[in-house]
Amino acid sequence: MSTLTGAQIADAALDGWTYLLGALHTRIRTPDFAAGLSLVDAIGAEAERRDHHPDLDLRYTHVDVRLWSHDVGGVTDRDIRLARAISALAAEAGLSPAHTGVARLELALDSPDSAAVLPFWQAVLAVPHRAGPGAGDEVRDPAGALPTVWFQESGREEPRQRWHPDVWVDPAEVRPRIEAALAAGGTLVSDEAAPHFWVLADPDGNRVCLCTSQGRD
Repeated sequence: MSTLTGAQIADAALDGWTYLLGALHTRIRTPDFAAGLSLVDAIGAEAERRDHHPDLDLRYTHVDVRLWSHDVGGVTDRDIRLARAISALAAEAGLSPAHTGVARLELALDSPDSAAVLPFWQAVLAVPHRAGPGAGDEVRDPAGALPTVWFQESGREEPRQRWHPDVWVDPAEVRPRIEAALAAGGTLVSDEAAPHFWVLADPDGNRVCLCTSQGRD
């Protein structure tokens, strides 16, 4: 089964879901822990019936859901169908999926020789190395507990920044976050690559990218 492009996922019009770092994400807010546990039980039963299983994170006030097809390393039609089923289960419980506040953190290591440093980070993080189309050159935790680390070529001139975080959000989340960052004393360094990403810096000059899946296919 082939993976879907960002455009194909957008065409599916999944209300309350967003596409971040190769997976579908949503947050279903719950009135209490028991309601969340009941929803998780319902999702688990549906996942077993379909033999396709999401990653679930149960908290006191919400359930986070991540959907991707592990066997092909991306989102497929199976994930679209299961997302719709999960939305229906949430609706039956009087709840609704939402992408507000949902984000994924990725760390970029700017290095003039990524081939030399990548094995070190793979070793200390104890996660697989992924490379090639759709994966770039990165080390990624399949369980999603650790941030993905990817490697970006840079020059050797000093001073240079070695690390910067990439924060992946739904496109609707970008503008409010930029406005909040500017109000907090930050600066917009560049929007030349928008809507792929925007580069911001804190008052000390430390940079971060706000990233979306738009225009990446």
